[in-house]
Amino acid sequence: MKWLINWGWIVVYAMVLAVSVLILSKNGSEPIEERQTEKITLTFRHFWIKEHDRKMLSIFEEVVDSFQNSHPNVKVNFEGMDQTVHREQKLKSEMVTGTAPDMFVLFAGAEIEPYVRSNRLMDLTDFVRESGLEGKFQDLEAWSYDGRIYGLPIEGHAEPLYYNKEIFAEYGITPPRTLEEMDEVVKRLKANGVIPFALGNEERWPAAIFAHYFMDRYAGPELINQLTRGNPKADFNNSAYLQAMMHFKSWVSEGAFSEPANDLSTEEAIDLFTSGKAAMYLNGSWDINLFHNGNEPGDNFPDRVGVTSFPTLLPDQKPSLAGGYTIGIALSSNLDEAKRTAALELMQAFYTEEIQERVVYEGLRIPSMKITFDSERTGPVFDQVVKLMRQSDEIFLAYDNALSPEVNKTFLKVVEQILAGQIPPNDALEQIQATSEQYWKQRNSSLPN
Repeated sequence: MKWLINWGWIVVYAMVLAVSVLILSKNGSEPIEERQTEKITLTFRHFWIKEHDRKMLSIFEEVVDSFQNSHPNVKVNFEGMDQTVHREQKLKSEMVTGTAPDMFVLFAGAEIEPYVRSNRLMDLTDFVRESGLEGKFQDLEAWSYDGRIYGLPIEGHAEPLYYNKEIFAEYGITPPRTLEEMDEVVKRLKANGVIPFALGNEERWPAAIFAHYFMDRYAGPELINQLTRGNPKADFNNSAYLQAMMHFKSWVSEGAFSEPANDLSTEEAIDLFTSGKAAMYLNGSWDINLFHNGNEPGDNFPDRVGVTSFPTLLPDQKPSLAGGYTIGIALSSNLDEAKRTAALELMQAFYTEEIQERVVYEGLRIPSMKITFDSERTGPVFDQVVKLMRQSDEIFLAYDNALSPEVNKTFLKVVEQILAGQIPPNDALEQIQATSEQYWKQRNSSLPN
């Protein structure tokens, strides 16, 4: 009888063990292992490596650190790279091979179109709707293609003309409303030993701001719209653009720009402006936080800065303003489900009212989302820029955002050459037109019938 009882306990134990194994197997776990949280690594490339981007970098580094603390299974490799290298070299080749970073800072407009057409950018349309961000942005047009959204702006910007009010007052100058008036201002400043425009074109695009304003003033906005849409009847080598480039060249010949402009950095140009050696500075609102005080005690340089629009061709024209919401973040379409989920959660952390307020108050950047802020906390220059942006009847996309990357490369190159006196305006326009024709020929041949 005793052996029967012992065997009975053995049978019961075996049955319990079998049932336990069965239950654990149905739950997808091994009985001697614990379920492990999947480790994820996200790559994020930015170009916040310049002095004027320090505050922006600090803001987003803190967001990433906070995200990693709340998501211990996620590691974010936060990599900084020179903007030109990232946009014109590295990212282009990565998009061809499908090896782009998981997340990256990007310029919208024409730059994203080839990436969208090759299915390299993640479609964020559903994310915007499901995360409650729909209707929260100032403008998503430059990030949209065929009604879908492929990136989100992190900041807005404007490209106004900054001027030193004290220098203008000393020489009896009022902010010029027309290009003819500006021609006289340039001559008066040169005659008094003052550099009219501080310009650092080391990165090639700052001088293009002058070029696209001249082109806009002489030809209006419709021509560039036709050219960027590939209208075969539109041509870069036209009389209006020729007059624009000739006017730009006349300023070069008269010494309107700091020299040697093509070898100066943005920071060196701003030093010329803030030190009072140059009377004006034309660039984006992202440079406001570099308008530092002078060396004298109690000096407050930002109080001496005025903000106005680039002059018009005719007195009765309303001055349009270059700007928009083209600097933002995009995601690679080549993410598995775990990375996609983590990347979108990090995106959600970037686009909050709190972060946008920090972008305004700490970074002195125009918010990309519809938030309210106290202009008294932003300083006098930022306040003037925001007011100018609100008052402008028309804001146009900077040409280096509107043109296709291939055409833009030629555009920047020939502007640099005009600035150096190496090429006449008509040859410059012929080169841009030739690149444009080649681009549209290739583009149209690659489209489905």
